[in-house]
Amino acid sequence: MTSATDRALRAPYAADPWASRGRLFVEAASPTRTEFQRDRDRIIHSTAFRRLAHKTQVFVPHEGDHYRTRLTHTIEVAQIARALARALTLDDDLAEALALAHDLGHTPFGHTGEDALEEAMAGHGGFDHNAQALRIVTRLEHRYASFDGLNLCWETLEGLVKHNGPLTDAAGQGIDTYAGRSVPLAILEYDQRQSLELSTYASGEAQAAAIADDIAYNTHDIDDGLRAGVFDLADLADVPFIGDLVREIGRAHPHLERTRVVHELGRRVITRFVEDVIAESRRRLEALNPSSAADIRAAARTTICFSDDMAEADRAVKAFLYPHMYRHPRVMRVRGEAADIVRSLFEAFAEDAGRMPEEWSRAARAVNGPDPDGRRLRVVCDYIAGMTDRYAAQEHRRLFGWAPELR
Repeated sequence: MTSATDRALRAPYAADPWASRGRLFVEAASPTRTEFQRDRDRIIHSTAFRRLAHKTQVFVPHEGDHYRTRLTHTIEVAQIARALARALTLDDDLAEALALAHDLGHTPFGHTGEDALEEAMAGHGGFDHNAQALRIVTRLEHRYASFDGLNLCWETLEGLVKHNGPLTDAAGQGIDTYAGRSVPLAILEYDQRQSLELSTYASGEAQAAAIADDIAYNTHDIDDGLRAGVFDLADLADVPFIGDLVREIGRAHPHLERTRVVHELGRRVITRFVEDVIAESRRRLEALNPSSAADIRAAARTTICFSDDMAEADRAVKAFLYPHMYRHPRVMRVRGEAADIVRSLFEAFAEDAGRMPEEWSRAARAVNGPDPDGRRLRVVCDYIAGMTDRYAAQEHRRLFGWAPELR
């Protein structure tokens, strides 16, 4: 178990692994690890985590060895989340666990696969990668003799579901992402078994993981976009914050080769974002004066966040990347081919569940008779969502004799 000194280093508003709300299935405490360390380790050793190595971030991995995958992105998020948590005297093990788990529910081919499954499951609960991550860690991982899932502690599940903020208002109506529509069924069903308090904010550790995600993908998407040649350094000149950093590097190192300029830009983007989050979060913590993690959950606003100026810079980066990278003709061409793979697989498995491996076809056949709620289709969705890019292409080739090259 972690020493009393480590416990003393945490602020009173940090999530406390020694006072966890526990696990759905009671287990004896570990003699060598805190509850949050144990959750982190379970996530790392999960099958879903290993699959992230072969799932697309933006560019499919076979386009180049140095583009981010979901796994390398996740590792970068974890590093930033841990740095933020340490600076703010939060529990860095919980922040790391949440960062490592935040993309477990992503499909093959990144958001392309998610959009295709959302379309396929329309009328049957849709598809949401956060809800899918919850399904994975509470149902779909089959590693333990006594329970399905990973049996993570309450604080980890809460942070996984609510790291981007509350999902409902006090009356249970969806807000923000879920405004005007229902919160995903997987989340509502689990919340009935163990309330995740969907109308409150998550812990400071979860908020640190969420903003670390923004910092990481803003930075590495610029890096990957420059590497791919979908835009160049000159195109960044008019992007607020980013253009200033490019010019700052030019003044300090006027003859620096392009490769080093790109790396230096990434380093400075991360540093400025992280330093801003630490400074702004300390201001908010001072104003809130929380005496427990519950005070952060009950706050009227996010506590771990950018300042107003840096939030504007964050929006400017995203506004640049959307047309110049995410909607670049090269990226869109591959996205279209990837979406065709996912749609074709879904149609084939929905038509004949026997085309799936025995474990999955058996689960689909277990749904007898009419299926108005789409439970049989959810089995197909779970199977496809868990695929890596290359396995999805391989399955397409097995069923149809060919697969797009995705280049």
